[in-house]
Amino acid sequence: MSLNRREFLHVMAVAAAAGMLPAGARAMGTKPSEWTGDASMYNLPMKGNVRLLHITDTHAQLKPIHFREPNVNLGVGPAFGQLPHVVGKKLLEKTGVKEGTAEAYAFSYLDFENAAAQYGKVGGFAHVKTLVDMLRDQAGGRKNTLLMDGGDLWHGSATALWTRGMDMVEATNILGLDILTGHWEFTYEQEEVVRNLNNFKGEFLAQNIRIREDALFGDEYREMCERHGGHGLYNEDEVRPFKPYTVKEINGQRIAVVGQAFPRTANANPQANFPDWSFGLREEELQETVDHIRANEKVAAIVMISHNGMDVDIKMASRVNGIDAIFGGHTHDGMPVPTKVKTPEGGVCYVTNAGSNGKFVGVMDLDIKNGKLAGVNYRLLPVFSNVLKADTEMQSFIDNLYKRKYDETVIEARREEFKVNKDRLGKTYGDILSEELAVAEDTLYRRGNFMGTWDQILVNALREEHDAEIAMSAGVRWGTSVMQGEMITMERLMDETSLTYGETYRTELTGAQLKDIFEGICENLFVVDPYLQSGGDMARIGGLDYDCDPNETLGRRITNLRLDNGKGIEPNKKYSVAGWAQVDSVGEGRLMWDVAADYLRRNKGNLKLKKVNHPTLKGVKNNPGIADYAGKLV
Repeated sequence: MSLNRREFLHVMAVAAAAGMLPAGARAMGTKPSEWTGDASMYNLPMKGNVRLLHITDTHAQLKPIHFREPNVNLGVGPAFGQLPHVVGKKLLEKTGVKEGTAEAYAFSYLDFENAAAQYGKVGGFAHVKTLVDMLRDQAGGRKNTLLMDGGDLWHGSATALWTRGMDMVEATNILGLDILTGHWEFTYEQEEVVRNLNNFKGEFLAQNIRIREDALFGDEYREMCERHGGHGLYNEDEVRPFKPYTVKEINGQRIAVVGQAFPRTANANPQANFPDWSFGLREEELQETVDHIRANEKVAAIVMISHNGMDVDIKMASRVNGIDAIFGGHTHDGMPVPTKVKTPEGGVCYVTNAGSNGKFVGVMDLDIKNGKLAGVNYRLLPVFSNVLKADTEMQSFIDNLYKRKYDETVIEARREEFKVNKDRLGKTYGDILSEELAVAEDTLYRRGNFMGTWDQILVNALREEHDAEIAMSAGVRWGTSVMQGEMITMERLMDETSLTYGETYRTELTGAQLKDIFEGICENLFVVDPYLQSGGDMARIGGLDYDCDPNETLGRRITNLRLDNGKGIEPNKKYSVAGWAQVDSVGEGRLMWDVAADYLRRNKGNLKLKKVNHPTLKGVKNNPGIADYAGKLV
């Protein structure tokens, strides 16, 4: 099979309609880690005169969590063997991290269960704040630092869903966040976004978002912006909803920061939520912005806070002149070292990515001499919650948040009948989220190009709910991990599922349509040109196996589709398919977290995964982006 570009776009539309585009308690004697480490690992005197701090993709995780890094992060074409597409031991070797250490636990999947038991949880905003405050003090105070967030901040937890991201606005105001760009932020309603920004004490930057011209024909859009302090209407003449860049004076030095939101938001998420905004890479406009800054702002350095994804950032750094460093997000790649990229004019741009879930804080010290950047020093610091004490102000905020009561103002869904869950009314967030659903009989994780054990739980739940032969779950990267033997609480389930478009559905697709959908998603992931990637990983699939050759071309990667019973998928035959998270339509089924919660309750004591639908992979045996693969390699 070979698809042309027009056919590919049709495939992607079908995939979007199918929802396939990216869009506490313990049990069985599991004990918390007693390791307290050595806080001297965070002793980082400033090497230079400006300190830039970076967090990204925290996905609203306010408390410490477990998060397993991927053992599959394939790079094809020019990305083969290049960061971030190196995993496990080869990643540690390439970046100079010693195996068997706390840092190896943070940066890799290696020996995850034993390392997690030894070193404990990571992240947590109270611990992040303690670290950020330490790093500010070591730099001579906040006046010498700038804290940036790369987006995916307001989404990924139950409390974020129920407060429509406002809990994270409040948390980052306490943290002292200076600059933010976005992606999943735009999965709330458009007016909720500008409302949140009006309450945010920092600056939101996005040079690559525009207002659709028809939005300015009437008064409705302007009135919305006026209700929320003018946010959403930064420059009407340039149809810019948001400020493209800012200049900050830090320790006497002028530093420019340009914002780059996720360029493919309209492809990956429901456009109905942001009908008046358009997104794109806008490389030429970025170059014009950088040239303008260089010519007019008298800055010592220009950096970009980006949600492009690391491969896109690397390509962009090689094509745009004048950017000294890119602080990246979206792909959740916790890279211990920056990637040095040669710019068209022969300069160097340092490309970084600071992982996810609050696991890391990136620290870049700029050495500026005579108004020019003379050097940089970069570290990505893991946030070990056993080592860093919880900040009292932030911890108090989190504790009080969990005492809030679920009420009629909550919006859980797009469908009217699911917006408010009547069974939760009057209960505190903490009471709802601490419910014990079942003990995990396998370590549950999501991250990786193809399939995770958490995803298998979700597709199994979908098949059972909708009596379907096959189930599909979107290949998103967010979602925390649950250790084998640990209690799965409602909070951990919501970490995997708390979308603003979490309705489930049942449909019928032919074998040919299934293949086309998988081909389209695979092209999105493995197309050689990073600018054509839309983010996310392969759709997670239950009840069906397939072979995949990532090095092939569109239409030739997916072969040998077969049901769990081994029977081959017939192109003209229809199959029942369940799924969730539809982008361009709204499913009629119950919300994914309620479906999965009931599945866990019903199957308590019988959750050992008998099968995980790992695809058979071809041509990647020697790829350093895969290790310890649980499926078949041929």
